[in-house]
Amino acid sequence: MDKETLLEWYRQMVLIRRVEQRSAELYQQGKIGGFLHLYIGQEAVAVGAIAARQEGDHVITAYRDHGHALAVGSPTKKIMAELLGKATGLSKGKGGSMHLADRERNYWGGYAIVGGHLSLATGIALAEQYRETDSAVLCFFGDGSTNIGYFHEALNLAGVWDLPIVWICENNQYGMGTAVERASAVPKMVDKAKAYGMKGKQVNGMNVIEVHEATARALKDMRAGKGPQFLEMLTYRYEGHSMGDPLRYRTKDEVEKWRADDSIGILERHLLEQGLAGREKLEEIDQAVEQEVNAAVQFAEESPLPAPEELFRDIYVEA
Repeated sequence: MDKETLLEWYRQMVLIRRVEQRSAELYQQGKIGGFLHLYIGQEAVAVGAIAARQEGDHVITAYRDHGHALAVGSPTKKIMAELLGKATGLSKGKGGSMHLADRERNYWGGYAIVGGHLSLATGIALAEQYRETDSAVLCFFGDGSTNIGYFHEALNLAGVWDLPIVWICENNQYGMGTAVERASAVPKMVDKAKAYGMKGKQVNGMNVIEVHEATARALKDMRAGKGPQFLEMLTYRYEGHSMGDPLRYRTKDEVEKWRADDSIGILERHLLEQGLAGREKLEEIDQAVEQEVNAAVQFAEESPLPAPEELFRDIYVEA
């Protein structure tokens, strides 16, 4: 990877983490309502994988979606405004945390039903196949989704129809508060792809470079006619499943073990050790991110709430 690319990935990862940290603060202040699922710890997956897509490719994910929205390039201020339920938000203040979407960037959410978006990803891929384009779908989902019926139906049809899709399982070790090995008869998510004839690979999801290289290879193989691909990104969320999670199901030592190989820290060490950036440059990026997030929060807090009549708009597609 060239210096500029790596520094941009560092910026994106720091931005995601700072947005999530400020979101937690705003939630505790009562300024964000509903559910809030933080992406802290998993930043390398969204940044590395989405950086491998080409123009025209689609991205869809589940309810832990802030990081993916930032990685596709959605404006930070619009994301923050959506979290606060404001009219200037990415989804006009109607979706909130779990329903971020950006048509301009082929980002389709942000989907709250566990595993439900896998069927939508299959439909998007089928549409591109009908159009005979070269566009693909990157579908992100958690390890808990692999035990849902949607998962098996979607992967089966993708395999049967040879759809242009890369399945990206973000295995953060827990489905809500249940460890993978306690909920899945097959502890390796990548093994589940074999049932549908798909090539699969386990990847260190804490290393943004490895994530990017694996995703780029999967997209290349898929476009070369080798069928849909499956990637299992081994990662970890430092915070709870959502803001109401007391985290009683894991030990402090376990969390600290994963923090020792933090995704941002891994990239930071690489940049410093390879002489690609000095400490001053990284601190400069950190400060610029802090200013961007502060400006986004101010924009969101000063934005108006949706007008009452907005309740009756966007229900049906307008011709």
